[in-house]
Amino acid sequence: MKRKVLQFINKHQLIEDNSTIVVGVSGGPDSVCLLHLLLGLQEERKIKIVVTHVDHMFRGKESEDDMEFVKKLCSKLNVLVETKQIDVSAYKQKNKVSAQVAARDCRYSFFKEVMLKHNATSLALGQHGDDQVETILMKISRGSSIPGYAGILPKRAFELGYVIRPLLSVGKEEVYRYLQENGIEYRTDPSNEKTVYTRNKIRHGVIPALRELYPGLHEKFQLFSEQMTEDNMLLEELTKKELNKVVESKREGNMVIHRNALLLLPNPLQRRAIQLILKYLYNNEVPLALSSIHIKDLQSILASEQPSGILNFPNGLIVEISYNKCIFSFESDKTVQPYCIEVDVPGKTILPTKDEIIFTVWTHYKRASTYEPNSAILDLSKVKLPLYIRTRKKGDRIKLKGMQGSKKVKSIFIDSKIPIKKREHWPIIVDAEDNLLWIPYLKRSSFEASEETKGPVLVITTKSSYSLGGK
Repeated sequence: MKRKVLQFINKHQLIEDNSTIVVGVSGGPDSVCLLHLLLGLQEERKIKIVVTHVDHMFRGKESEDDMEFVKKLCSKLNVLVETKQIDVSAYKQKNKVSAQVAARDCRYSFFKEVMLKHNATSLALGQHGDDQVETILMKISRGSSIPGYAGILPKRAFELGYVIRPLLSVGKEEVYRYLQENGIEYRTDPSNEKTVYTRNKIRHGVIPALRELYPGLHEKFQLFSEQMTEDNMLLEELTKKELNKVVESKREGNMVIHRNALLLLPNPLQRRAIQLILKYLYNNEVPLALSSIHIKDLQSILASEQPSGILNFPNGLIVEISYNKCIFSFESDKTVQPYCIEVDVPGKTILPTKDEIIFTVWTHYKRASTYEPNSAILDLSKVKLPLYIRTRKKGDRIKLKGMQGSKKVKSIFIDSKIPIKKREHWPIIVDAEDNLLWIPYLKRSSFEASEETKGPVLVITTKSSYSLGGK
């Protein structure tokens, strides 16, 4: 077993010589086995080992005893140990997450603290080959992304270094055999036997049956994982090159892509493009709640003939389809409520969307400014003060400049391909009698001034934030 683990460590370059490794030790067989194996490499690889243990406080004295066991074990082995008790139940209630997610958040938070304190470059965890089988089966069964189907990675970026899992090359039976042959004590967690958890049902029901049919099961699954990872890395590089043709703009928490350009990509690259976009938006911390169903739903709405649509993704991400654009955003403007603001003439008004609209009075009409899309010039003799800036109402119509009759504001938004989300807070300038005077960037009204206008005119200028952006 030692030889297999060492070969796996070297193959995946899991350990650097002269480095500090934090080892997560629960007191259970897997983590205790890992600790002993790494201690066997300590002198040869010149590594420093720091053990860390978190008491989640789920099992009262029983979990306290686990912590005391780890402390005594480390004292016996002359290894530095960092422990912490965390009220995970309180964290769970406060953050409204499951017990497993709460425990993981708290545990990894402490791992980060310990790594930073000791300037460690690696966090070693004790997942073994059977854990890999369980993980891949669960991912396939409930749906995941392609990287997700690869299961547990031997090495992944974490904090200022990596999480490493040297035991993925060996199965659970090998772990127990190693402990027994070397007379090594460990603790057992009764919750691991409860079949109320999906993972435990697979562990105690599915895997034994599969192992009976297919000896060396964990080795085959580990090979599958590595091949999936290699294939995905290649396809991801191809996707990154294609993304340059797809992405229109991006900034923190927001990305706009060309819908048709994405649809021209082959399906495998489409999926990976979406995954890369989500990885960027979620800042490399894609929520566990996001699954292959979300990717499939997005691909369906992109490929549909509908010009618009909205999807809600985990953690408040909004995906909006608007004609040839697909907008990913955590933008706060989705929470902007309808408004109606009385304005000062002359003066400046700042809208809830942070857009600015400036009102200036000129003594006479000047032709040069009539064609600026962000400004309008109104005949003051035709409007009744005070003026207001408001959001649209059902049935709004505007009398257009140079045309007979009026047109629905809804139709103007559709014709101009304004995204649904933006329509809800797009400013409309009206007078005291609720006549629509101007829809910034979109349509001018019959209240516009002209060369024949005598007397003062009102100049309205919009300074847009992202919320309007000229469309």
